[in-house]
Amino acid sequence: MERWEYAIVEWLWDRNAIQYFLPDGSRSTLKGSYAEVVNLLTTLGREGWEVAGNTASSNWVFWTLKRPSR
Repeated sequence: MERWEYAIVEWLWDRNAIQYFLPDGSRSTLKGSYAEVVNLLTTLGREGWEVAGNTASSNWVFWTLKRPSR
């Protein structure tokens, strides 16, 4: 059975605030708009992460990412 680990990316677009949380407990905060969000998702994709789902409301977009456990 394959095991997964999960991460989240949260973007408050009206504040240009991006946060992401990794399964090792690390949390990072970035400033940015569309280009920075795309860059972050691309960087995480190169590390093996893929978007498993997302949701949005008002000024907020939230992605759940997964990759096979290492």
